[in-house]
Amino acid sequence: MAIRNIVKIGDEILHKVCRTQLNFDEKLATILDDMKETMYAAEGVGLAAPQIGILRRYCIVDVGDGLVELINPVIIEESGVQTEVEGCLSLPGESGVTKRPMKVTVRAQDRFGNTFTVSGEGLKARAFCHEIDHLNGIIYKERLIRK
Repeated sequence: MAIRNIVKIGDEILHKVCRTQLNFDEKLATILDDMKETMYAAEGVGLAAPQIGILRRYCIVDVGDGLVELINPVIIEESGVQTEVEGCLSLPGESGVTKRPMKVTVRAQDRFGNTFTVSGEGLKARAFCHEIDHLNGIIYKERLIRK
């Protein structure tokens, strides 16, 4: 495993829509392992592939209850509302308040290509939404309701 460089605001890759991940191979597994090491080293709760310079649809989240790897994730259900402070490893030192669903359910694939669903509430729901936004070229600053 290796710690990768995290792309910072100003890099156009953060505003590009990622392509579907089609290959579930050793290369993907290595990148996911590197992302995990990178996220933990940066003390983050999520990291998306474009944040390490890869335009593919996968991300990871760990809000303290275990790592979740999401490949080709889609939010299939959401409910409630939360307005909380959000930050991003690609925008160090910045934060702002966003409006997100309180609960989401995501359909995704694991590193082997198996489809699964996972739900999250509160911080986990916010992290899922934040990372999936990255895959669609959206950074949280575009969703700010106040600084």
